Amino acid sequence: MFNQIKNYFNKKNLKDEKYSYLFDKANDDEFVCFDCETTGLDPKVDDIISIGAVIIKNNTIISSKKFVRFVKPKTKLQIEAIKVHHIREMDLEEAEDIDNVIEEFLDFIGNRKLVGYYLEFDIAMINKYIKPKLGIYLPNKNYEVSAIYYDYKIEKIPQANIDLRFDTIMRDLQIPTMGKHDAYNDAVMTALIFVKLTNFPKVKIR
Repeated sequence: MFNQIKNYFNKKNLKDEKYSYLFDKANDDEFVCFDCETTGLDPKVDDIISIGAVIIKNNTIISSKKFVRFVKPKTKLQIEAIKVHHIREMDLEEAEDIDNVIEEFLDFIGNRKLVGYYLEFDIAMINKYIKPKLGIYLPNKNYEVSAIYYDYKIEKIPQANIDLRFDTIMRDLQIPTMGKHDAYNDAVMTALIFVKLTNFPKVKIR
């Protein structure tokens, strides 16, 4: 009920009716798993430099329907961020403008439910661009895989100390890593975590 009320007022702030589809009721069996690489870890000052996303439908990752875009940032890449994603400023010389990428991203996700790891951060980064542009925050329902994993583990081992690091979750679920760390590969690996977890009998998402 709270989310319905929040989305009602959110929609009233929509500046462009072209994007009203974001508020449509989502299909139960469709999700988009996405990941952002950024110049740093502060959504208020840092910028997106790449977005990777993939569609999940009927428990299947549709690899033919993927979204991969690189963005030219307005802020300087931080050294610590480069150590993680290995993207340098010279790699982004031919990258796209964020306004175009955000429009394409919204068209890609539509009204689908969103999946991610550390998803709150990624959504905050997307909201940084769509709030001034459209007047709204991203309204799509979302699922954090580390929270689903936590619920799954605590049900099996009550009072356990659950390690929620990405690599630990991958190893525990026996999902092979894809090697190169980038937004698209991270989105696919996160999608694999989501699909495997949601196929366990006792794991329910709403």
